[in-house]
Amino acid sequence: MRLYHLYAWGVLILIFALVGCSSPVATQASIGVQIIADEETISLRLSAGSTVQQALQQAGITLGSLDRVDPPSYTLLSDGVSVRVIRVREEFEVEEEVVPFERQLLQSESLPENERLLVQNGVNGLKEITYRLVYEDGREVSRSAVKVVTVREAVPEIVMVGIRTPFIPLAIPGKLVYLLGGNAWLMEASTANRRPLINSGDLDGRIFSLSSDGNWLLYTRRSAEEGQINSLWVADLRQSPVKEIDLGVANVVHFADWVPGSTSKVVFSTVEPRSAAPGWQANNDLNVLSFSPSGWVSNWRSKPVLEANSGGVYGWWGTNFAWAPDGQLLAFTRPDSIGLLNYKDGTMTTLMEIVPFQTREDWAWVPGIAWGADGSVLYAVSHAPPEDSQIFDLMAIPVSGGVPIRLNKEVGMFAYPVTSPMQPQATGELAYQVAFLQASFPRQSDTSPYRLAVMDRDGSNLSILFPTSGEAGLEPQQVVWSPAELDEESGHVIAVLYKGNVWFVSARDGKAQQVTGDGLIKRITWK
Repeated sequence: MRLYHLYAWGVLILIFALVGCSSPVATQASIGVQIIADEETISLRLSAGSTVQQALQQAGITLGSLDRVDPPSYTLLSDGVSVRVIRVREEFEVEEEVVPFERQLLQSESLPENERLLVQNGVNGLKEITYRLVYEDGREVSRSAVKVVTVREAVPEIVMVGIRTPFIPLAIPGKLVYLLGGNAWLMEASTANRRPLINSGDLDGRIFSLSSDGNWLLYTRRSAEEGQINSLWVADLRQSPVKEIDLGVANVVHFADWVPGSTSKVVFSTVEPRSAAPGWQANNDLNVLSFSPSGWVSNWRSKPVLEANSGGVYGWWGTNFAWAPDGQLLAFTRPDSIGLLNYKDGTMTTLMEIVPFQTREDWAWVPGIAWGADGSVLYAVSHAPPEDSQIFDLMAIPVSGGVPIRLNKEVGMFAYPVTSPMQPQATGELAYQVAFLQASFPRQSDTSPYRLAVMDRDGSNLSILFPTSGEAGLEPQQVVWSPAELDEESGHVIAVLYKGNVWFVSARDGKAQQVTGDGLIKRITWK
């Protein structure tokens, strides 16, 4: 019996020894958390050390791209913590907002003193504002503008008020029409005799040309149609009020003119509007149309004089043209060449190649050209290499062939030669003069002011006429010769725009007379 008890105790001791040698078993702690999402509260038990992201996964909650949680998803949780899921969404709203037009009062000596004339109706503008709205759990928390698009520019209301004319009236030959505030005005017989022709306020000045008899005005007006730059019109100045005719032509930027000797036939070149600068892609074409005073307009699209083409280097800007005095040829000018276009068959002949000027901007330089009054010579501005050179010379190009002759060095890129009518000389022969603009700083002629110069047709007897030394210079422009002598003393004068006003400058002695005082004139045409 004693041996039995000893045996039992031995077994117990062995069991306790084995139990003492085995590894202890640990029980992992857990934590309780709450998740508040989508107006519900979910209670979870998680292992200690879990993150918010793990809690969301266990609860089967998916986050949208904008949703957020508090605390952040990487946070380690502790017992009793609440996790909030915030549902975030965004919406975009587009609202239209009216832009009120401004009212402008302009003083003008084209009207009798204190008389008022509404020259342009005001039109409210319109813009679209896109707002970003942010909602958290269905409640709007922010609203911010992210995009503003101008749908329609506001057009100011312009009222012109007459002031006393401070200048001595001058008798003038022919008809002088000028562009003032988007409207066409006429001077006839005297600079004091002025009247408005077109008061729509939307003439853009790109085309502004009188017919040879002075009875018709060819012009462009801004277009209200989307995707259209402007439209081409004519007006019969013999009627009161003038009769306007829409020629059914759109997007004329560089060239339109009367066929020489005609008052019912017009040639023009077109462009295609583009959203990118400069706002168009030139077609470099040439078209012709006829019209009647009743308003009939021919179908010009079927047979162009010159088909649309690339226009050479920098042809996206466009080609310009100029009629020969006899109306048989047109000169063409583009960034890389000057030449002739046969009006009858559309063939082109290059007279002089030009090194295209690299402007490094969204515009291209096109040489200014002018026909001599006898049609034998073209006057043109040339460009010396390399492409970024600032050397621009005035050349005479024989139309019948021959080497171009340099008449004046470094006149500037905007010299714009213009030839006078034929004038009788003391010898009895007929001759003409050439007016052009001379850059004050020829090596910076793109930004330089200019002065009016005149010379004989062979480049001799060069005179710098206006403005006088020390005065502010002229803006680049194409000046206009009077169609006949102003008077015996002044002879032929050159109409120049200076500080927004018309000035007459005598080609004989440079005597200058200010004609207008409005300060807002943009274009002149004189026949």
